[in-house]
Amino acid sequence: MAEEKRILVVGGGISGMTTAIEAAEAGYKTVIVEKNPYLGGRVAQMNKYFPKLCPPYCGMEINFRRIRPNRNIRYYTLAQVDKVTGGDGSYQVSVKVQPRYVNAKCTACGKCVEACPVERLNDFNLGMDKTKAIYLPHEMAFPMRYVIDMSVCKGKACAKCVAACAYNAIDLEMKPETVDLNVGAMVLATGWNPYDAAKIDNLEFGKYKNVVTNVMMERLAAPNGPTGGKIQRPSDGKAPESIAFVQCAGSRDENHMAHCSSICCLATFKHIAYLHELNPNAQAYMFYIDLRAQGKYEKFVQTVSAQPNTTLIKGKVAKITEDPATGKLTVTAENAVTGEKVHQTVDLVVLATGMDPTAREGRLPVAVEQDISGFIVSNGTGIISTGVARKPTDVASCTQDATGAALKAIQSIVRR
Repeated sequence: MAEEKRILVVGGGISGMTTAIEAAEAGYKTVIVEKNPYLGGRVAQMNKYFPKLCPPYCGMEINFRRIRPNRNIRYYTLAQVDKVTGGDGSYQVSVKVQPRYVNAKCTACGKCVEACPVERLNDFNLGMDKTKAIYLPHEMAFPMRYVIDMSVCKGKACAKCVAACAYNAIDLEMKPETVDLNVGAMVLATGWNPYDAAKIDNLEFGKYKNVVTNVMMERLAAPNGPTGGKIQRPSDGKAPESIAFVQCAGSRDENHMAHCSSICCLATFKHIAYLHELNPNAQAYMFYIDLRAQGKYEKFVQTVSAQPNTTLIKGKVAKITEDPATGKLTVTAENAVTGEKVHQTVDLVVLATGMDPTAREGRLPVAVEQDISGFIVSNGTGIISTGVARKPTDVASCTQDATGAALKAIQSIVRR
């Protein structure tokens, strides 16, 4: 197939991988460009995901197995689209690939980590623990290859990892590369970031250690997370006996994000289930504006909300205060049903931060139409958006949408 018939997929999360795999298995050459040093995106950071509530590695490994032998799929990590020229059906794309400083000889043996004296905050675990300057992004990373964070590495002044590597896999002289591609269609699967909870003044994220976000809660519950799957208070490492879950942290708010992220309520019920799996006697308090769960998940919501020690309070949280002696937090809200003021003291607060589309950051490789929240509106000219780049949605819906995006991309290049 001619080079110009390639399909470029920007973003290597679940939506991007699905798009590339489906198009490639239909016989079309695809290229994935991913800014992280691994494929898998936000789904790789989850403890469990719907509909089966299974660990992400189940579905991820299947996708990785489909990618490995497929000669129609090429992927670049630590890469971003630098420039796009051309027009409908024939785009010239320049991709800038940052150096990994570890080549394909790497066997992920870990000897380099043992030798490295420098630590960094672990972004995969949202800064809740540390890795060495040379690190494996996570235990099932794809590609299964270490990477060096040169913002903290001392380079040749140290080079202890180089001496420790028996395979000559570490190259501190690696330079950025530019890859030029001709593509017939582009699929934007740029995904999302959790909304920055520090911007919500009354919820005190960043001020009180025991106020965390829902994505942090997901990592705390994960066996490969910073606590080995134990839900603990950041302030003292104690297991919380009570947690307040605060919905719509930054969502449905004209001062932050106007849209509803659609899955936050469902994710919170999942987190309540995590809590009660570890400690059935722990108290869970969920403060919400409205309860929203997509149709097939209604039974799950009903089951979790009916569990003992689960209290649902319809009311928007006004403020959170801390007892500095104990680290306990008091959540203040008005019960919209009774009209009473609620002052609930708990050990931990989890903020349900919404999905903030990465596209809202304004670093898209091409000019596209976006709605008021920053989600991409596909324009039908060979540039297609998919997954959470297009709208807030769950993992299963992302894979369905991405399959449709693959078909649209194929149709776009076939017509030309």
